[in-house]
Amino acid sequence: MIRYLITDGTSSNDSARWLDHLAFWLREGVDVIQIRERDLSARDLAALTRRVLALPERGTTTITTKITTKILVNDRADVAIACGADGVHLRDGSVNPGKFRRPDLLISASCHNPEDAARFAEADYVLLAPIFNPLSKTGTGQALGTEAIREFTRRSSVPVLALGGITDQTAAACLEAGAAGLAGITFYTR
Repeated sequence: MIRYLITDGTSSNDSARWLDHLAFWLREGVDVIQIRERDLSARDLAALTRRVLALPERGTTTITTKITTKILVNDRADVAIACGADGVHLRDGSVNPGKFRRPDLLISASCHNPEDAARFAEADYVLLAPIFNPLSKTGTGQALGTEAIREFTRRSSVPVLALGGITDQTAAACLEAGAAGLAGITFYTR
C-alpha cells in the first residue's frame, strides 16, 4: 500500500512544527510527501523543499533495504527539478503529465472523475478525489464514493490513490475497491 502525505499549507505559520510533523511521518515510512504550500513564492518554496530533502529521517534503513521517501512539489515542476526533488504533483486541469515525462521525474496528478482516466496515462500515480467528504476543506463537490475507485481501475492501469475524507474506518473500503494507496492531509495527522 502506498502512503502519500500531502502537506497542510501551514509551513509559513510555524516551520519548526511543520518540519517536525514531516520528520515523524518520514520515520513512520510514508512513501511519498507532496509539498503543497501554495502561499509560498517560488524562492521560498525552493528553500522549503531543500530543507525537506535534507531531513535526516528521509532515508530509513532496515536490516535488508534502504527506504527513501519520495518528495514531490505541488504544481511546480521548475522548483522540483531545480531542487532535485523526486517529482511533481499536477493539479486537475494543469498540464498533461506527458509534458513532463522524463525517467528521473515522478509524476502524480489529481483527478476528480474516473471517466477522465485516459488523460492520466503518463502519470505514475493518480489521486482520485474526493472519495468521501474531505475533512480538511469544504466546497469540493460531491463525494465520489468507492465505486469511483473501481471505475478508475477498470479504465486505467495507473495506480490510483484514494483522497478525500479518508479515515481509519474508511481506508479498508478504499483498498478493497482497488486503490493502490491512501493520500491525504488529515489522514496523516497525529
